[in-house]
Amino acid sequence: MAGLWTKTRTTLEMIKWEHSIFALPFALTATLLAARGVPGWRTVGWILVAMVAARSCAMAFNRWADADLDAANPRTQSRAIPAGMLSRQFVLGFTVLTGLVFVAAAAELNRLTLLLSPVVLMVLLGYSYMKRITRWSHLVLGLALGIAPSAAWIAVRGSLDARILVLTGAVMLWVGGFDVLYACQDFEHDRTAGLHSLPEAIGVPAAFWGARIMHLAMLGLLSWFGLLFDFGTAGWLGVAAVGLLLGYEHSIVSPRDLRRLNAAFFTMNGVIAMVFLAFVAADLWLRS
Repeated sequence: MAGLWTKTRTTLEMIKWEHSIFALPFALTATLLAARGVPGWRTVGWILVAMVAARSCAMAFNRWADADLDAANPRTQSRAIPAGMLSRQFVLGFTVLTGLVFVAAAAELNRLTLLLSPVVLMVLLGYSYMKRITRWSHLVLGLALGIAPSAAWIAVRGSLDARILVLTGAVMLWVGGFDVLYACQDFEHDRTAGLHSLPEAIGVPAAFWGARIMHLAMLGLLSWFGLLFDFGTAGWLGVAAVGLLLGYEHSIVSPRDLRRLNAAFFTMNGVIAMVFLAFVAADLWLRS
């Protein structure tokens, strides 16, 4: 039992399960808007299962695919596979298991979610190889998380509304921007290893400007989204709060000082997602 608990704890640490909070609030935002309130608890439950399973599958596959690269990078040598805490076979098995759970959850929602589940998995798993191909891998990661609100909308309605794609675009740029910042700490290693990223391609100072442009564009899309869904005061306060939090996030890191990068990347992004969900939920409640 002690060994099982240790392996479970190591697996949860490997997939950073607590970071599900990045995309999940945006999926729940779309869920509330699609249902014009709170949908049935069965639907919400299967959306949560699908979201956690999909992200766990993607993270485990990324660790499996990047095991050799992680072993060569001093920053990531302590991860589970390079450190010998988990075997590649175990991690691959976990990937398959969580992928099957995701497909099963999609099947419980509706026919369209089931049909689209392999496409979603292709995007989620394909991201792991993008740094080997293109400097724009950050936007592929953004798309992997940005799918969440559109998928949640389909889960509730059984069809896609083009308006929700604006939120998908906003999430894609949001994630892409903060992944550019996160990649700045590895730009020297990426150059040595022949991997691609925006910091590796154009340098850290220019990459910071790239991240800022992505986040400004994200705010533009959120504003458009608010117009499309006729936000009230609370909804617009949510958009403003996201802007202020993004500004703070950029104020605590700089090309010359990455020491607070983890606070900007992990803490602030979780807060941004939850704050936006809270304000949109309040907006729907006030207008109901």
